[in-house]
Formats: sequence, structure tokens, C-alpha cells
Amino acid sequence: MRMRTIISILMVLAIIFGLNGYIGWHAKVFLADQLGSSFHSGVYWIVFWLVALSYLLAWVGSRVLPGGVSRVLKIVGSYWFAMMQFGFLLLPLTDLAIGVLHLASVSPDTYKPILGWVDVAIVLFLMFRGSYNARTPVIRKYDVTIAKKAGDWDQLRIAVASDIHLGSIVGNRHLRKLVAQVNGMKPDLILLPGDVIDDDIKPFIRYEMGKTMGELKAPLGIYAVLGNHEYIGGHIPAFVEQMKKIGVQVLMDETIHIMDRLYIVGRKDKAAERTAEGRQALAALLEGTDAEQPIIVMDHQPYHLDKAADAGADVMLSGHTHRGQMAPNHLITRRLFELDWGYLRKGNLHAIVSSGFGTWGPPIRLGSRSEIIQLTIHFKK
Repeated sequence: MRMRTIISILMVLAIIFGLNGYIGWHAKVFLADQLGSSFHSGVYWIVFWLVALSYLLAWVGSRVLPGGVSRVLKIVGSYWFAMMQFGFLLLPLTDLAIGVLHLASVSPDTYKPILGWVDVAIVLFLMFRGSYNARTPVIRKYDVTIAKKAGDWDQLRIAVASDIHLGSIVGNRHLRKLVAQVNGMKPDLILLPGDVIDDDIKPFIRYEMGKTMGELKAPLGIYAVLGNHEYIGGHIPAFVEQMKKIGVQVLMDETIHIMDRLYIVGRKDKAAERTAEGRQALAALLEGTDAEQPIIVMDHQPYHLDKAADAGADVMLSGHTHRGQMAPNHLITRRLFELDWGYLRKGNLHAIVSSGFGTWGPPIRLGSRSEIIQLTIHFKK
């Protein structure tokens, strides 16, 4: 197992260095052609690799680097993830065009600058458009009907925000948009299905994001569950304590009965299955509940919708997928999950998967939007 892990790490590093070398060489050819004698190859490669490896440097040096330096490196590295994807998609097409033009006996002095500036223009457009999609959240509205009574309630309005990813990249500025839009809905209940923070809890504390998040209001309360990034960061007790201070209850394989009318079930993330404590089966969490009352499940990763339906859940709320965040990654998430975004009815279960409010890595979204869900549940009269 240890050897397999080492081999996997070496393969990932080989891909990272190989892809970055491929991008770096193309950028060098373009810049050298544009700058002429003022271009210095040695300086270029030093700067290039500092940028290309900045996220890795921030992660490795997080314990020794000043917080500000680590944050800058992480921001630069996050944007570079987008550049890696753009390079992976654009440069092979550029090379193909170069080959065709070379066979057509077109002078390199003619096509090299044109192709280079075309690539630059495409990347700038994608960056600006992707940043807009990530920074301007939309409200997705879903109306579902559950054939159960919830006391004298006719309906319930729930605000749902998954994958906020608060940290070095997504901070108070974006968080204030969440607070304003959610409070503007006047929800009865607020649910946060995982990945509230982005790995490390220190930026959340350092920049006092709890004060901003604490402005969220709902009469029936605010509940959250753990996502895979809370497990990656490894600061779960500190995260739970920070949430408790601002009135957010984190459900870890727990079931809450609200006003004796409605159940909220919060599952630990699937990542807990790799820990010694594990996580309980959903059927076990629903033991003792009244099947005649509505049951809402929060499970960060949208796996096993059939099991949720068989267990008696009426609504299942998830996130995690980001809908790929940047196209064409949605083609991958679509293959990995039965439902990677949107709504699906499965038996009596209403499954909803959000593309998320925040971002992981680059604050860029292409083919997806930053979103908040407004879920209205209508009950049997």
C-alpha cells in the first residue's frame, strides 16, 4: 500500500511538471518572439516555476511562512490551476494549427505572433467570464411537494448554500453577498451541506469571517454538515466550535426534530469512512423517527440516492461536485454521479445537488455559476 501511494504521488508530480513544462515552453517561445533581445531566459524560468508551483509552496510552507505570504502564494497558485487547464486544452490545438501552416509553407514569422495573441485573447476572455460567473451568485428556485403533514405548516422556505469554501480565496467580500441574498429570501431555515471552509480554518479566524457569517438569520435555525474539505484540513473540533459561536449547529451523524414536525438529518462526509470512527448508515440514523413526518437529509457528496430513497428520506441536499466548476470538467462529474447538479426525483425522494456558492482552486467558473438554492417545500394539507 505504501509503495502504491509513493508511485501515485510520483505519477501526479510527473504530470504536473510535464504539463507546466509544456505550457512554459510555449510561453517562452511567444515572449521571446515579442520581446526580442530584452528577453532573459534564465529570469523567465525562475519566475515561471515560482508561479507554477506557488500553490504547492504555500501548502508545504504553511507552517513557516507568514500568513500574508502564504495567502498570496495560494491566490497565485489558484489562478494558475485555471491556466494549466486552459493550456492543456488550447496548446495542442495551437500545435496542430502550427503543423498545418508549416505544411502549407506559411512563414513562422507570420503565424507565430498571430496564434500567440489569439491564445492570449481566449485566455483573457475565459478568465474574465469565469470570474464573473464565480463572483455573481444566482438564486436557483426549486418547489417540491411532500405527501406528508408537518403540523399546521402549509410550506417551508429553506435557503441552501453548499461549498462556500471560506479561506484565502473566498473571503468576507463574497460571504457578504451570501448573507445579503439569503437574508433577502427571509427563509424559515438555513442549511449548509458541507465544505463551509476551504481546508484550513486559520484564514476564517484571522479575517473574522465568523462575524460576517453570524449575520445569517432564520427563525428555525441554521444547520451544517461536514464536507470533504473539513476532513482534509483536519480542524474539525475547531470548526465546530467556530460554528457554535455564531449559532450554526454542525450535525455529525445526527438527527434533529424541529418543532415536532420535521426531521433534519446531517451525515458525516463520505471521507469519514476512511477514518477510524467511520460514519453511520443513513438507515441507522433514521431509526426511531416518525416516517409520517417529513425527513430532510444533508449529505455532502451525492452518492447512493437509491439508499436514501429506500431509507425513507423525502429530500436529500448535496453539493461537492461544483458541476465541474470549469467546463469541460462537468463531463467528468456527470459520469461520476447519478446527479451531479440540479434536481432528480427518485421514488419519493427529491434529490437536489448544488453547484456551490464558493470555488475550490481558481475563483473561476465556466459552464457553472455560483449559486444559492431557495427550496420551497409544500406539505400535504
